[in-house]
Parts: sequence; C-alpha cells; structure tokens
Amino acid sequence: MNITIPLSIAALLAATTLLSSCRAQEAPSDDRTDAATDSMKVQKSEAEWKEELPHMACFVLREKGTERAFTGEFWDHHEKGVYRCAGCGQALFDSDHKFESGTGWPSFFQPAEGTAVLEEEDDSWGMRRVEVLCSACGGHLGHVFDDGPKPTGLRYCINSAALSFDKEDTEDTENAQGIRYD
Repeated sequence: MNITIPLSIAALLAATTLLSSCRAQEAPSDDRTDAATDSMKVQKSEAEWKEELPHMACFVLREKGTERAFTGEFWDHHEKGVYRCAGCGQALFDSDHKFESGTGWPSFFQPAEGTAVLEEEDDSWGMRRVEVLCSACGGHLGHVFDDGPKPTGLRYCINSAALSFDKEDTEDTENAQGIRYD
C-alpha cells in the first residue's frame, strides 16, 4: 500500500522540524529594556548559551519555548530540595512550595525568597499571560497564573528543562545565594 502525502503537508512537516531545533530558530525579540538586561548578574552571548545548554534547556530558557506537558523531569518529582535555574544555578523555587496542579508541568505557589524571578507581561500566541524569568540570567522559565492554591493563589507553571534540582535538607539550612529555609 502506497501512501501519498500532499506536498503542502510535507513542506509543513519539514518546516516544523527545522523550527524545533535550537540552533535553527531565530532568536526571539526581546522586549526587555537595556537597563534590565544590563542588571542581569549572568550575561553571555546567545552563541555561548547555545554551546553550553542542552538542546531543550536552550529552547526553553533562551528561545522562550515550552516543553510538552507530562514529559519533563520534574512534573512528578517529590524530593525535598531546591529547584535552580538550569542556565545559571540561581535558586528559584523550594520543594516545600511545589504542588500537584495536574497540568503536566512543575507548579509552585511562590518563588524562593527575595527576587529570584522577574515577571513580565506576555502577549504572544494571542494570549495575555505573565511570563516568569530568572532574575540572574533572564532565562524564560514559564508563566504564572492566578488559579493556584492558598496561601498565594498563584500557580507558577515552570518548564522542567529550565530547572535543575539540588537535593538537600531544607530545614535550618542556607543555600549558596543566602536564602534561608526553616
């Protein structure tokens, strides 16, 4: 049995494959001001990020991509510790603030203490959302929604590819950034 795919569908499949490659995608436009970018603690060229980061982390952190639901390493992760930025290592979320949202992505009701994340309005894909960024390197982490549990009512919906995990005892300890957990 021979199956013939129309040329337009074949072209669409080829274009989708090319666009899913980290190196093939054009860098997204960055609406952040130069002042905000200058205040980032970690500054690297896009070529340096692409060389250092695994493919999916590059796609998410640097190109504002999204991993498919229920595919990331941390969506069903329950160990105690600290979730860090996969790009720069900054502490972003504590496991004590993680909850099961049923969305297929790691969800937290608040970020780590201090200014671990930045939030910016995001009007991409015809939606109005609030983007969550690492405050140290500007990496895209995911989005925050107002349908989370108490005490904040927020749901930080974060891509696993944007995170690394530091398993540690969170009681009476202080991490490398000086954030105290007790």
